[in-house]
Amino acid sequence: MLAAPLAGLADALAPFRAAVVPALSDPTVLAAWAVLVALALGALLWDLRTRNAAIPSLMKGVWTLVVLYAGPFGLAVYWRSGRSEMARDSLWRRGARSTAHCFSGCGAGEVTGVVVLVGLLTIESTLATTLGTFALAYLFGYALTVGPLLQDGESLGTAVRDALYTETPSITVMEVVAIGTDVLLAGEATIGTALFWGALIFSLSLGFAAAYPINVALIAVGIKEGMGDPTAMDGASAI
Repeated sequence: MLAAPLAGLADALAPFRAAVVPALSDPTVLAAWAVLVALALGALLWDLRTRNAAIPSLMKGVWTLVVLYAGPFGLAVYWRSGRSEMARDSLWRRGARSTAHCFSGCGAGEVTGVVVLVGLLTIESTLATTLGTFALAYLFGYALTVGPLLQDGESLGTAVRDALYTETPSITVMEVVAIGTDVLLAGEATIGTALFWGALIFSLSLGFAAAYPINVALIAVGIKEGMGDPTAMDGASAI
């Protein structure tokens, strides 16, 4: 059962839930989405191999996860902000790459959380599942920042402080929206239902959209640097 405050919010958002749940509960819709994801992933991997091989391996992994989570939407973000063929970089494109970086780690934590807690451990408490998923999303999100900093020679303490300072605002907004939406739409769904997976996919993309302006703002004020400019890679040519 939802806690009282969440129940009140759920009542207020009932029209939204009624509008989207039927589509998210339809196995045919889920199967069609899986086909679109497969096509988008194939296009991404082809482009990374044939035209953007110089992109760092970290960002190749990031874009792969983004497309797995968000399908054609994720591919569109990559096409507009992650390729060396961009005519020029911009604040908005840096914000998209930074959000994609955050999204890849947090999404992995969220998917792991709901699958393990609901699917494997069969935890029935919405509150326990929500808190556990939040914790894993933060853990995975911070790890994706701390790891590269350690590889660059930063001490563990400095790397953790940097991750907390730069990533907490965007992770928090992303996960409040994503997990909140998932609970609203599929709080009672089990792992074997189309709604469980449909709501998870839909909520992840909403989390990306919510965190994007936060990352743009953090870059604009100098809190975050954003991910590297693909047009500056060796062999890049703008078109």
